[in-house]
Amino acid sequence: MTLGHPAVVVLATNYSAVLRPLQWLVIVLVFLFFLRVVRAVWVEVRPAGPRQTRRERKRAAREEAQALLGAATGNRKQKRQLYLEVVEPADQAGRTYNLQDELTVGRSPGCGVPTSYDVYSSTLHARLYRRGEQLMVEDLGSTNGTYVNSERIAKPTKLARGDLLQIGATVFEVTR
Repeated sequence: MTLGHPAVVVLATNYSAVLRPLQWLVIVLVFLFFLRVVRAVWVEVRPAGPRQTRRERKRAAREEAQALLGAATGNRKQKRQLYLEVVEPADQAGRTYNLQDELTVGRSPGCGVPTSYDVYSSTLHARLYRRGEQLMVEDLGSTNGTYVNSERIAKPTKLARGDLLQIGATVFEVTR
C-alpha cells in the first residue's frame, strides 16, 4: 500500500513541471501572433513606392519612339484621353477607369471608381476632376489619406501620365 502513495506525489509534482513550459509556450505564440498582425497592418497601409515593371518600361520606350517618329515626320501627336488603371491589389489589376469626367473614389457603390474590396479606403475617399486641361485629385477628408507618388496630399494636386495614386491599399497608375 505504501508503494502507490509516493507515486501519486511524484505525478503531482511532474504535472506542475509540464504545465509551466506550456504556459510560456502559449505566451510566446500569442506574442508572435500579434507581431504578425502588426506586420500585416503595416504592409497594407504603407504608401506605395515607385514600381515599374518590365512591361511598363517597354511600353514607355515604345511610346517615346512613336513620339520621336511623329515629330520627325511633322505629324502632330494628338492628346489622348487619360485613364486610371489599377496596379494593386493583384486581383483587381488591369481595371481601367476613364478620367474624362469628374470621378469620386471610395467604398460607396455610387462612386465612379468603387473600391468596395478595400477596407482601408473611406466611403468617399478622393475626387478626381479637371481644372482646364489639368487632371487634379483631392482628398475628401479620408482616414488613411491619399498619396500621389508616395507623398501624402493635403490640397488638390495635379496628376500626370505615369503618376501613382494610392487610395487606401489600392494603387492606381495614370495611363493613356
